[in-house]
Amino acid sequence: MRLLGIILCGLFFTGCGSEVSKTVVSDENAAEQKYHWKLVTTWPKNYPGLGTAPETFARLVERMSAGRLNIKVFGAGQLVPAMEVFDAVSQGTAQMGHGAAYYWAGKARGAAFFAAVPFGLNAQEMNSWLHHGGGLELWRELYAPFNLIPFAGGNTGVQMAGWFNREINTMDDLAGLKMRIPGLGGDVITRAGGTSWNITGSDIYTAMQTGVIDATEWVGPYNDLAFGLHQVAKYYYYPGWHEPGVMAELTVNAQAYVSLPPDLQAIIEVAARAVNQDMLDEYTAKNNRALVELVETHGVELRRLPDPVLAELRRLSAQVVTSLAAETELTRRIAASIDTFKAQAMAYHVISEEAYNDARSAVD
Repeated sequence: MRLLGIILCGLFFTGCGSEVSKTVVSDENAAEQKYHWKLVTTWPKNYPGLGTAPETFARLVERMSAGRLNIKVFGAGQLVPAMEVFDAVSQGTAQMGHGAAYYWAGKARGAAFFAAVPFGLNAQEMNSWLHHGGGLELWRELYAPFNLIPFAGGNTGVQMAGWFNREINTMDDLAGLKMRIPGLGGDVITRAGGTSWNITGSDIYTAMQTGVIDATEWVGPYNDLAFGLHQVAKYYYYPGWHEPGVMAELTVNAQAYVSLPPDLQAIIEVAARAVNQDMLDEYTAKNNRALVELVETHGVELRRLPDPVLAELRRLSAQVVTSLAAETELTRRIAASIDTFKAQAMAYHVISEEAYNDARSAVD
């Protein structure tokens, strides 16, 4: 019996050893396996800010993973057209995408809420809502039926109201206007009597030059200068009521993501957070310098939208947001979450950001 016990114990520990060996081998294989992904974007290859962000993301992931996850970035049209990024990642043609959620408003109702809401959250508030206010969970709930996992992928800050070939003095000047403006801002322009166009950035210059459109918004001085929009329009209006803090997005194919080991999933998450902040830093640093060049070198006429126009745009924006919120139970929850967070942030900003800015700008 003692001999039998010794034999059985030996067999038990041998079996345990085999399982441990299998686990170690499996872990070693996971650590050695290399993944090669494609990332498609809605932006021209290496375009300042928007186009360089996914390149930075890919470099960070490769470095942090010691080469285990390699991501090749394709600019708009290189692998798929700009407006097919959502479908390409959803279907697995590419494992990742970089763009802006309002481009997919026709596919996922409520997607525009996660890019920009007219008179809504600015960049600082948008990041806070997503990461500490429940916004990211709602975004992922919205994208789940499309086999996508979204991450915040950058923010341009408050944009410009756009480039116009006519002066905007009253709301009548928006009647009949053909303007490139996507998302909820485009819906507002339509309600104001204009026509909104959703065309890719690389097509804007030609559309303005040939008179296909009368006005366009793009981003801000840094990107607008790069596209040469000052060559095809005379008036440059602010503030960017329609896009107060435009969130770019990184989307990941859900099957591709869950196939990764946990450490590579964490690397994607951390790299996305880093790129998200880096883009805002870049635009904050470079927009003013580009604006100085536009005004002082190229003679651009910088104009502020009149207060009565802004007031009416704000009223129409509220109608557009209310209409979208009423479409589904999920869009209602998204809109309510944004509204609650905005009210809380604005209340505190009165004695923080706004009070400090007033004190800093005070003239003795």
